[in-house]
This record gives sequence, structure tokens and C-alpha cells, in this order.
Amino acid sequence: MTWTPPPYADPAAFTEHDITLDAAGRTVPGTLTLPARPTGRGAVLLTGGGPFDRDETSGPNKPLKDLAWGLATKGVAILRFDKITANRPEAMAEPGYTMTAEYVPHGSAAVRLLAEHVDQVVLVGHSMGGKIAPKLAAEEPLVAGVVIMAGDTQPMQHAAVRVVRYLMQTNPEAVPPETVALFERQAVAADNVSPDTPAADLPFGAPASFWLDQRAYDPVETAAKLDVPILVLQGGRDYQVTVTDDLPAWRAGLPNATITILDADNHVFFAGEGPSTMTDYQLPGHLDPAVVTAIADWLP
Repeated sequence: MTWTPPPYADPAAFTEHDITLDAAGRTVPGTLTLPARPTGRGAVLLTGGGPFDRDETSGPNKPLKDLAWGLATKGVAILRFDKITANRPEAMAEPGYTMTAEYVPHGSAAVRLLAEHVDQVVLVGHSMGGKIAPKLAAEEPLVAGVVIMAGDTQPMQHAAVRVVRYLMQTNPEAVPPETVALFERQAVAADNVSPDTPAADLPFGAPASFWLDQRAYDPVETAAKLDVPILVLQGGRDYQVTVTDDLPAWRAGLPNATITILDADNHVFFAGEGPSTMTDYQLPGHLDPAVVTAIADWLP
């Protein structure tokens, strides 16, 4: 099924231009979206964990393209880009791979490029992109604010166990008990990871370097040290990053942040009813317009 624009986006309100970001010896393609009536504000979008393209394409959906077009319609310039793993997913299993290396170099290049077109740049990160956004903001002084959409705070290996247990209950035909047992064993290995731990023993087959980088990074502590405004958005129906397991750490660590729960939204901020399941992500839909409004209204 072909993606179609969400009803809140007006393609006549902006133009899009192909760009290339060069950082850490690698180039990635991206898109610069410039509104016809600019407000001087801009946002760099950071996708979630996995080999995502700039739109965070998943099945029939492109949630970050929805967001880009929705914000651009409101006068916000947007830069979004393919992750370095988008066209090389095998890189996620290579020794030395880390979350930091996957996001920060090209994220910083994106901020600097967008800053040539606007007065201020904020980061808008989804899921793992939200988790890493504070680190990028700490390293890139041009960042004027951070939006964290479903950013996880629970250790990733523990969250993975929680998620597969949930999926075993809601999608038992897809997640048998032995899968849960495997993730439980891998979580123990990640808790005790050393540089010599084989990737095959670790969650998702990610190398030891990835898990050592995860262990060394505290997103809440990093965010708390930032001297920029922060918006935290959380879906009430999200079973991957949850109101119960992840949001309390943001609340406790960021007393001055704006925190908004969108009760009807799942992990990709698509609205619905009832418990969210794996099959939700294959149903065509669009980003909740309340997300676009919340970000646009919050922008400093």
C-alpha cells in the first residue's frame, strides 16, 4: 500500500530537497523540508532503533514523514536522514557497532546544516532516537531544545524481556515460550557483558560494543544536565516504552520538563483502542495530529 499524506499536512506549504550528510567517514542521504512561510524554527528528526530510513518506514507507514510534513505545514523547517545502517543493516552486527556511532556524528552534521536555514534547531527523537537525543544535545551546542518521543529509560535488555513476555500473551502464535527463555538468558549476558562476550549470546545479536555503550550511558542523567527546554511525549498504549516502566525516570529526573501522555497512542504514536499488539504496526495509519500540535506549540 502506498503512503499518502496525513490530513493535517499541506504539500503546497513547503518544498523538499535532497541533501547528503558527511560524518565519521561515511555519507548518508536525507531530506531538507523548507516551509513556504518559515517561522525561523527547525527540527532534526532522529528515528528509532533499527536500520530505519529517514521516514521510519515500517510496513505501509512512515511516521516521521507524517511528522515532518505536519510540522512543515506549520512553518517548521525539518531535516531527516537515513541512518548509516539503513542501507547496511549488517553493520549492526559488526564489532565496534554502538548506538552513539550510529546516531551522533550524522545527527550533529544534520543540526549544523539545518542551522544554516533557521534561527534555532531542536532535536525530535523517537524511541532510541529519543534516548540518544540528550547525548547529541550535550555534544552539539547549536541544539536549542529536545523532544523525546517514547524514549526508553529502562535498560534495553530488561525491556526486551518485558516486551517478549507481553507479546507471548498477546501474540502467542508468534512468540513461543522458548523465545522468552532465550531473551532472559541474553539479558543476563548483557548485564554481565565484557568486550569478549560473543554477539550470539547477546540480545538481537548486537556485539559487545553495543551493550557496553548502552551500559555507559544514562539518558536521564544526561538530559538533566542540559540547559535547554525538554518535551517528553509518551503513548498510553505503548507496550515497548511504557508509562509504567520508562516514564517515571523522566518525571523524577527532569522536574522542569514538559511531559505529555497521549492516552490513545501506541509506540509509533498512532491512535487506537484496546491493548496494542504487533499487528498494529502493519495497519495503515498516520501519526496522531496531537503530536504535531504538541511539538509545534511547545517549540521555544
